[in-house]
Amino acid sequence: MSMRFTAKARRGTVVLAVVAGLALGTAACGGGGDDDKKPQSSSSASKTGGSRPDTQEGQSEEPLAELKGPSGLLLRIASAVRDSGGFVTVNGSLKNDSGTKVVIPSALSGNETEIINNGLSLGGATLVDSKSKKRYYVLRDTDGRPLTTTGFSALKAGESIDVFLQFPAPPASSTDVTFQLPLFPSGVIKISG
Repeated sequence: MSMRFTAKARRGTVVLAVVAGLALGTAACGGGGDDDKKPQSSSSASKTGGSRPDTQEGQSEEPLAELKGPSGLLLRIASAVRDSGGFVTVNGSLKNDSGTKVVIPSALSGNETEIINNGLSLGGATLVDSKSKKRYYVLRDTDGRPLTTTGFSALKAGESIDVFLQFPAPPASSTDVTFQLPLFPSGVIKISG
C-alpha cells in the first residue's frame, strides 16, 4: 500500500481543502492564553549519517530542525514553504534511529476526534507564531482527513519515510515559527517563499 499522494491528487485535495481549511484554521487560530508559554527549542545542527539524496527541490542538505522523539524516532524538517494559496507545506522525514522496530505512537495524531477517526497521522502537529500569538493546526480536507502523511504504523530499525504537513499560512511578516508535534520537543523553523 503506497503512502504517498501523487502530485496531481495532492493538488486536487489541496484545492478542496484550502477553502475549508482556511475557514477552519482561522477559527482555530484565535489567541489563546496557553500560547504564551515558551516552548523548548531543540533544533539540532548535527547531521545524521545517510547517503539518501535530498528529495526537496532547491533545499540544502542541512535540515531546518532535527527533533528527537520517543523510542529512537527522529523527525528531520527539510523545508517549510509558503504557497500562494494561503498555506505552508512542511516537508521532511521520520526515521527510526533505534536498533529495533518501533510502533508509531498514536499520540502523534493529536487528540481531535475528527483526525483520530481517520487513522494514524501527524495530525497533532501545530505551528506557533509567537509574534502574532497564534497557533496553526494541520489543515483538513472536506472529509475531515488531515493534510499530512497518514497510514504508517511502524518503522523497522533504520527505516525512514518522507513526511509532509500542510498548515494555514501565518502573516507574511512571520517567518520564524515553532513547530510542535506531540511527544517531540519543539523546534523553531524558518518559512521560505
